[in-house]
Amino acid sequence: MDFTDISVLCIGDLMLDRYVYADMERISPEAPVPVLRLKHTREMLGGAGNVTNNIAALGGRAILVGVVGRDPTGDCLRRALAGLPRVISACVDTDERRTICKTRFIAANQQVVRTDDESLAPLTDAERDAVLMQARAWIGRVGALVLSDYGKGVLTRTMVSELIAEARAAAIPVFVDPKSSDYSDYRGATCLTPNTKELAAAAGERIDDAEGVIRAARRVLAQAEARAILATRSEKGMMLIEASGEVHSVPARAREVFDVSGAGDTVIATMALCAAAGRTLPQAMRFANAAASVVVSKLGTATADIAEVMQEFEEQDNDGSPMIAPGVQPLEQVRETVRRWKQQGMIVGFTNGCFDIIHPGHVALLARARSECDRLVVALNTDRSVRALKGPTRPVNTLDARARVIAALRYVDCVVGFDEDTPLELIRALEPDVLVKGADYTVDKVVGGDLVRASGGRIVLAKLVPDQSTTRTIDRLQGAPSTL
Repeated sequence: MDFTDISVLCIGDLMLDRYVYADMERISPEAPVPVLRLKHTREMLGGAGNVTNNIAALGGRAILVGVVGRDPTGDCLRRALAGLPRVISACVDTDERRTICKTRFIAANQQVVRTDDESLAPLTDAERDAVLMQARAWIGRVGALVLSDYGKGVLTRTMVSELIAEARAAAIPVFVDPKSSDYSDYRGATCLTPNTKELAAAAGERIDDAEGVIRAARRVLAQAEARAILATRSEKGMMLIEASGEVHSVPARAREVFDVSGAGDTVIATMALCAAAGRTLPQAMRFANAAASVVVSKLGTATADIAEVMQEFEEQDNDGSPMIAPGVQPLEQVRETVRRWKQQGMIVGFTNGCFDIIHPGHVALLARARSECDRLVVALNTDRSVRALKGPTRPVNTLDARARVIAALRYVDCVVGFDEDTPLELIRALEPDVLVKGADYTVDKVVGGDLVRASGGRIVLAKLVPDQSTTRTIDRLQGAPSTL
């Protein structure tokens, strides 16, 4: 599916998502709280901005309208926007309210605490008029409108009513991520995308099963005068209930859920792109389900690029059971994927090896590598390269087999091969931000380390797991008595 000619207008509450990564080593003597030793900070667009991030990652073009304060947080947000070539900022600058910032402290691969800095004051008349002016300037040039309501003051009932009226006059679909439990606030929208909890609150009843979802959706559909409700049900998949009476459902793919942050933004972004591209709502739901499946397997407010989603979409069978993991990706595809990740402000990590017979040492290395970055590329020696390094009896497993096993691990985002003795040319081509090797190396001996450091990156030496190696495994197998 190609979204390169599709534009979507996103309007709503805009915020900066700040992730502070730290080590947690002791409890404070002053109070029963952990002491965090700060390592690094990552900042990205949140709220309506994350919807635009997802649209851009899928290959579409996003126009973002929100309100940004003239303050240091707003400066960070504007810099993040400037780094996204497929996102056009039509945001309104203001001195009347602070830029919203959510700061999450991450230690031991989990969120320890979150702080919110925000203003909930309603828009001034001048801010409201500026938002509407920007919306009217763009609404005739896009294929869909997304209203991303986080309840922070931009999408008031009056504002939403005017925006939906403008979209209907332009004959473009309107997708709403609702915050209010009164769905009459969104009267006239094409599709609302609540999760089950939000739908239950809007309907005023408990939802225990699929029939409960259908019953609640039909109740609020009349209230909203909408064409459809897309209810996201976490591990149970999605259900699309249309005003016509038709009900469609799709199961979630059976894969490990690592983090659900931002999955709703991915769903509504994908739905809007598909609708703008002429797909029906049921078709859009199936593609959105694949996109959400990719995103929830990643840590933090994540996005899925079009290659990942197409791969996931193609691998899902009718009952949603998992298929075999993909193998080695072509270098040009990997280079383009890394480029998109960096444009989205993500930290890209890189590690390499033969990974012939996977053992706990390999898993520990990959886990440590993924903890140091947002996306991890693993480079595998080709079969010829392994033979040159390890001898004529290696590898035990072919490159394709090794790649499929590595790609199936949750820590790995991309697998590429290299035929040379070292990955130097790969490192030169991909320019990773973090280079990870085992602690049996020293920093000055890591191949490509000088290139990474010269471009502002860093080297990480991961602690080794004792007595774990492919050679030891092979020796044990060869020394074991036959069981035949």
